[in-house]
Amino acid sequence: MTILQAAVLGLVQGITEFLPISSTAHLRVVPALLSWPDGGAAFAAVIQLGTLLAVVGFFLRDLGRMLAAAARAETRKSFEARMLFYIVAGTVPIGVAGVLGRHAIEGPLRSLAVIASMLVAVAVLMAVAEKTARFARAIEAITLRDAVLVGLAQALALVPGTSRSGITLVAAMLLGFRRDAAARFSFLLSIPAVAAAGLFELPKLLANRDVGTAALLAGLLAAAVSGYLSVAWLLRFLRTRTTYGFVVYRVILGLFLLSAIMGDNLL
Repeated sequence: MTILQAAVLGLVQGITEFLPISSTAHLRVVPALLSWPDGGAAFAAVIQLGTLLAVVGFFLRDLGRMLAAAARAETRKSFEARMLFYIVAGTVPIGVAGVLGRHAIEGPLRSLAVIASMLVAVAVLMAVAEKTARFARAIEAITLRDAVLVGLAQALALVPGTSRSGITLVAAMLLGFRRDAAARFSFLLSIPAVAAAGLFELPKLLANRDVGTAALLAGLLAAAVSGYLSVAWLLRFLRTRTTYGFVVYRVILGLFLLSAIMGDNLL
């Protein structure tokens, strides 16, 4: 993989990781359209470390307050300490599912047919959430039950095409959270999962030598910058707008992929 290819894919990763349109799908589709080599599941996981830097940087003050509150053992009294506990609790399902389903995630589930199907399926769920959700709860109203349910939804994101941000956003909206509050918790919940996946796959990616150090750094930098901008934009966007635009985009992309597969144009 060249430096240019890694930088472009890092840019794609940063933009699509936090928008509910599936970064894994785009990291699989963009190389296919450009006739570039597929970076594989390891590259997709490692390049997420760039977006990890983005979300940690964006929420650095919040994370600092959480850690400080937890250190003072304010779990019952402090929202920040409880939020840290909820993030940990919500991460458990994806950790278990990732270990148990690792081989399927790295192999057959990366097929374009699976990606296309999940793009459309989650779009339908998102439309249902938009139609039925109350959008009344602030993030301060979150409970352990909410965190676990959103965490279970996050585990489904191990299936490429689902979108981690998309499925957790849907789950939180169905639980009655405002769109911007749902996105905020989704972003915070991503931190442990993305860190664990990236660090786990990093030795494998370096050992394969398919991606050089310079290319990897270029990809990580591009992902970090574009990811930060993506987080900031989406939080502002969801304060006043719905997710229907993402629903339409997912359906169009999913149907395009399905038609391309049937026409044998991307395989």
